[in-house]
Amino acid sequence: MSLIENLQWRHAVKAFDPNQSVSQENIDKIIEAARLAPTSSGLQPFKVIVVKNQAIKAQLVAGALNPDCMKECSHVLVFAGWQDYSAEKIDTVYDMTTDERGLPRGRFDSYTSMLKASVAKKSADENFEHIARQAYIGLGLALAQAAELKVDSCPAEGFNPKLIDEVLGLEKLGLKSIVIMYVGVADPARDWIAPMAKVRVATEDFVIEYN
Repeated sequence: MSLIENLQWRHAVKAFDPNQSVSQENIDKIIEAARLAPTSSGLQPFKVIVVKNQAIKAQLVAGALNPDCMKECSHVLVFAGWQDYSAEKIDTVYDMTTDERGLPRGRFDSYTSMLKASVAKKSADENFEHIARQAYIGLGLALAQAAELKVDSCPAEGFNPKLIDEVLGLEKLGLKSIVIMYVGVADPARDWIAPMAKVRVATEDFVIEYN
């Protein structure tokens, strides 16, 4: 199937079958799609935390707007971003980049100096907003990959980030949760939205063209 057909197939699942699990192979492919996502300056300022452990998911339930999804899905993918940009993080990424490409370290110094100066002018909150936008690109590709694999999923902002961060120990990792993705096998008896038509704004209303 084409990407468009896969996106027409997918929907935000509202109930998962707790007795079924997504294969590790498919979870790996979904994560790989997020890892390969484009990010500003190639910094990849976010990570994906994969939660399958039921005891940990039980601790996260209290912070979820849809606790049943949190509890019953196969895997919870937490997209967590750097708390802020820093010169050290930028250097680490570009040292890796030059090493992987067989280039001398410092090859991109003129660019990274400009980048460091730019983020240094902004507050941690402003930088985190930018970091979050990068994570959403990864989320989009993860959702598309799940759709291609016919794996049921649901993106969610309805959660308490402080609780998520505390349970997963994200602060000590220098991370903050941004968005989560429930992955699992839909329960057709309770997934009330599944039989409904997909509704989107008409193309002529969605696109503004300057020809």
